[in-house]
Amino acid sequence: MRARFPVRCGFAAVAAAAVLAVGAALGQGRGSPLDVLPTAEFHFARLVYADSPYGSRGGWRGRGAWRTDYPDAEYHLMQGINRLTRVDGEPVEYSDGSGGRLITLDDDRVFDYPWLYAVEVGHWELSDAEARKLREYLDRGGFLMVDDFWGEYEWSVFEASLRRVFPDKEVVELPEDHPLLHVLYDLDQRTQIPGRGGMRPETPHWRGVLDDDGRLMVAINFNMDMGDAWEHADDPWYPEPMTALAYRFAVNYLIYTMTH
Repeated sequence: MRARFPVRCGFAAVAAAAVLAVGAALGQGRGSPLDVLPTAEFHFARLVYADSPYGSRGGWRGRGAWRTDYPDAEYHLMQGINRLTRVDGEPVEYSDGSGGRLITLDDDRVFDYPWLYAVEVGHWELSDAEARKLREYLDRGGFLMVDDFWGEYEWSVFEASLRRVFPDKEVVELPEDHPLLHVLYDLDQRTQIPGRGGMRPETPHWRGVLDDDGRLMVAINFNMDMGDAWEHADDPWYPEPMTALAYRFAVNYLIYTMTH
């Protein structure tokens, strides 16, 4: 894993400026999830991106769609990963997200983390430079999970940036026998994992982008909200079976990442 993701030294001036800008927005200083190096085998690494002007919500609640469920989702999920697997996962603090990582695509630190999570990607916009960096990350063995976007309009916004990353590849539906669904847990329950608003009329899809050898590089959770299922894991009103299912999917994603 470390051989595929060598630690890089130094940042370009533009990357440093981006880190400082996002850090200021989060009210975080040195040592925050934006600028520390890996300290464990696995960290919850969240992609920080710019909102698309065409997103149906614009800047979500005025603070960036990438921040949805932060840091509650990773706080709960990392407890589950450390309980259910033998992976050395760094716990995430509920108060400030420390232990997790925030990754921008103008930063070579992305290569230190084999698994990257992007939420609300129906509102993202990647520049050409960010798309090239993400493509390099994925070609070198990285894994991206995208989550919590709904309907054909949000799909079109998501796909516009994905096409910058993969102008030469198609999105495919994952079949029932795909290894992702069976690498640890056998996941034959293809039901919509709802957000806090409850079930929606959209049909859930498990889609992906494969490399030339058939490895899944991008896992696309469309018309579902695993982040909410993790975030509300200890809320009595959220259905426990959906949280349990979302945890199993997350563990399968992680094990697949580390074995493929």
